[in-house]
Amino acid sequence: MIVANAADYATKHFDETLELLKGYLQIPAISCDERYFPDVEKLANHLVDALKQRGFADAQKVCLERALPLVIASDMSAGPEAKTIVIYGHFDLQPVEGEDWDSDPHEPEVRNGRLYARGSADDMGGWVSHLAAIDAWRATNDAKLPVNVKFVLEGEEEIGSPNLERYMDEYPDAFEADVMILTDCENPSEEIPGLTVSLRGLYEVSVSCKALSGDVHSGLWGNMGPDAGNALTLLIARCLDENGRMKLGRMEPPESWRARAREVPLNDEVIRDGANLLKDAKVLPESGLAPAEWLWRQPALTILSTTLPRPGQEKNALRAEASAKLSIRLAPGQTREEMRAYLNEAFQNPPPGVVVELHEKESGAESWLYEPKGPAFEAVDRAYEAVWGIKPLEVGIGGSIPFVAIFGRRFSDLPLILNGVMDPKTGAHGPNESMSLEVFRKAICANVHLYDELSRI
Repeated sequence: MIVANAADYATKHFDETLELLKGYLQIPAISCDERYFPDVEKLANHLVDALKQRGFADAQKVCLERALPLVIASDMSAGPEAKTIVIYGHFDLQPVEGEDWDSDPHEPEVRNGRLYARGSADDMGGWVSHLAAIDAWRATNDAKLPVNVKFVLEGEEEIGSPNLERYMDEYPDAFEADVMILTDCENPSEEIPGLTVSLRGLYEVSVSCKALSGDVHSGLWGNMGPDAGNALTLLIARCLDENGRMKLGRMEPPESWRARAREVPLNDEVIRDGANLLKDAKVLPESGLAPAEWLWRQPALTILSTTLPRPGQEKNALRAEASAKLSIRLAPGQTREEMRAYLNEAFQNPPPGVVVELHEKESGAESWLYEPKGPAFEAVDRAYEAVWGIKPLEVGIGGSIPFVAIFGRRFSDLPLILNGVMDPKTGAHGPNESMSLEVFRKAICANVHLYDELSRI
């Protein structure tokens, strides 16, 4: 009855929560541009105040040298015998400059059941759904929470969490818990909740080809002299299949996972809409694998840049040198070293007359593969089933989220619950980012139930 009352309160006060969220979204806390650093600080201060108003008396903004702030807070009033959960989220935003929005990205607007604003789903809605769940418990349970709660809200996630581990080292108590809830993930649809269990890693390399001491006339020496530009193209093609997909380092997920992957509602319409396909462009063929597997469990390659001539720089010449920067999404569980070995093998025996060099970029992101087992995930199933009517579907994310790999490495002994309010229509990091209001409402109520369920494990 207590849980039902709290969930009912959350639903009745949903419009108030929405207004709270809109207020935060009006602050352009863009972490990659120093012009907006004061806004990151401003929003951090607002969050400290919001947490103190909700009973987190020790809420504070902490700062390390050469880092944007972290907001930490704890309410341990449930007692030493109660479970302690850490709720992680981030309040910094991606930039919007140069994007074609239908409305002001920093003036939230509701259209057709969705809230449009930069950060609406990535990740403001994620952790605000927990503020709303806490409000509901406070209002209906004599101001008591069934579990001890800690908040960790980061101001640097959108730039790769470069200082998160420094904060973990400096403030270890803020991360001490029985269960961790990381709120920056996606649901496979507006009707099906998701529990993220895998991430692809990110590995960047530069491939360079050298053949001549200088460019030479293509009419005089073409077909006999090596062309570094052509050689570079041939080498990159060795990495790809006939559909343009990465063929090096493909993985074999368990058959049980492959069967579940067919449940993910990634049909052609969803893919066309989410990937912005032109009218006459076709979705790549499945080739025997479910779309979810291609997106989440297999490596992928993108050409970031090349030194090949741009329009206006044309010259009829064999190129002496050519290089390309490649971004490779590592499959979950795959390492940089494994992919480097695949590339070395593929680039053996290069086109005649060409010297090939491969250079790794030190930065990147680890892949992550997780098996959600134990009482905490049984609690997740019960909480989501109570609100959504179904258990969450185990999903992956095709992108790389450095903070997840950090948590996974440092807290591998703890249950890591990755959820959020994104869906295939969200368009995170792009123009017209949005959040489904119905997903937001369900997330709030699921959090209400989740606190109760976690208190019983």
